[in-house]
Amino acid sequence: MSGEGASNARGSDGAGLMLSSTDMPDGKPVASRDIPVGGQAVLEGVMMRGISTWAVAVRNPEGGIETTVEPLVSWAQNHRVFRWPVIRGVVALVESLKVGFRALAIAANAQMEEDDEGVREEIGSFTWGLTIAFSVVLAVVLFFLIPVGATSLIKDALGSAFLFWLVEGILRTAIFIGYLWAISRLRDLRRVFEYHGAEHKTISCYEAGDELTPARAELYSRLHPRCGTSFLLVVMVVAIFVFAPLGLPEWYWLLLSRILGIPLIAGISYEVIKWAGKHRRKTWVRALMWPGLMLQNLTTREPDRDQLEVAIRSLQEVLAVEDPIAESKTENIEVVA
Repeated sequence: MSGEGASNARGSDGAGLMLSSTDMPDGKPVASRDIPVGGQAVLEGVMMRGISTWAVAVRNPEGGIETTVEPLVSWAQNHRVFRWPVIRGVVALVESLKVGFRALAIAANAQMEEDDEGVREEIGSFTWGLTIAFSVVLAVVLFFLIPVGATSLIKDALGSAFLFWLVEGILRTAIFIGYLWAISRLRDLRRVFEYHGAEHKTISCYEAGDELTPARAELYSRLHPRCGTSFLLVVMVVAIFVFAPLGLPEWYWLLLSRILGIPLIAGISYEVIKWAGKHRRKTWVRALMWPGLMLQNLTTREPDRDQLEVAIRSLQEVLAVEDPIAESKTENIEVVA
């Protein structure tokens, strides 16, 4: 992994990158400071989230950029208990899923064709409800129930609780990496991954205090320490240690524990990824982050300037309403990039 870049690091246009930066494995910089701004790639667009506002910008079929801005009132702002370590991670995950699915619906509707009267058809809430339910169930079954179920088939041969949770953890992680590899091969998702790269580059550009333009944003890495892909890999690893103390109860308790343990795993993983983002300049921390950054090579692609323009527009809509740097000093809220 490359070492830290100085504050006068040079981009391809000869201009110096602002503030201090750290080089990612792709050789491009990411800002050393951490600002609570996150996002998500959507169909032909990007959602950006601050502390009190989120926005989504989408390139419509006519080539224009449509934006939607909505307020975000985090549960952590009104309830102190939701700001406690681990618990705040669970809250952040639920809120991210809620905003994320809403952004996906907006982006999908923006691609719908208008009828003869110029009215755009929209995907119904019932359809989206089924989509959300299916996605959540698929994730739980694929990454938690199948690994423990498959390992249970050879439980007697393993002979110990230690080998059981180790094999289960390795299998879970292998399924996760295989899943990412499989979807990265889908041509239809390539543009979504390009917008994912645009989201990361834009956030790093903002965190570096650089000018928010496509030309400047493209100088930064498409990899980011707080990426959701890295977060999910941490989830896979943390799950091994969370389930280890449970030993080898009956199969139905094993299945139930894998479902009930998800919030705890998510909360701990959030603390890990948050801590790593704040200490990204340390060499040994970057070494620990390396596997997650490598996985981002599957879920991100280099964007073009038109895609960066969309990502920047989304972030600018958030910045027009709030100042994440100032608000973070009072709210102490972190967001996954």
